[in-house]
Amino acid sequence: MSELLKYPGESSNDDLPPEGKAAAHSRRTFLFKLSVMLNVVVGSVLGVPLVGYLLGPARKKSSDVGSWVSLGSTSGFPVGETRLVDFQSPVSSLGDGETAKVAAWVRRISAQQFQVFAVNCAHLGCPVRWFAQSKLFMCPCHGGAYYEDGARASGPPERGLFEYRYKVDGDSLVIHAGDMPTLATQASCGKKPLIQIEPAAADETRTTPWQA
Repeated sequence: MSELLKYPGESSNDDLPPEGKAAAHSRRTFLFKLSVMLNVVVGSVLGVPLVGYLLGPARKKSSDVGSWVSLGSTSGFPVGETRLVDFQSPVSSLGDGETAKVAAWVRRISAQQFQVFAVNCAHLGCPVRWFAQSKLFMCPCHGGAYYEDGARASGPPERGLFEYRYKVDGDSLVIHAGDMPTLATQASCGKKPLIQIEPAAADETRTTPWQA
């Protein structure tokens, strides 16, 4: 049997009395167990994010179903006004911090009728701003404009603002936030049909000048 390893400057185990040999063996056993425990802790810390990354898509898909999020009491949205609200994304992960918050515009039409718009412009996704005086949503990036009902008014956007599904649960306004509004869900206000703009043919020539 091979003899135990020595620390620098430590005398050989053969030179130690039985009590010293037992103490040296106990110390090495303790250090070995401590190193194993530290390796397990470090492996767990490094492994949890990896497992979360691998299982994240499946977990998020299951959490998307029925992801209803409360925006607060309906009394916080006066009739005839449009207000900006923030809510926690239901598909956020631990450590997302402030990036887990999502903004939306809430327009209250009547006591039980609302519109909840995604804050992003339907053109390239810039956050739109609400101007109560002109009753318009304006995009600061490329000049897109929308009416108060979310319909396109002017500018590059080809459609109105995206809307969230909502319901009134008691005194709370709740929206379905498990999936971001896209062209595949609800892409126009008032259930208007979505018009796809086709590109002009190569041989097509304009008979009238462009209008500003």
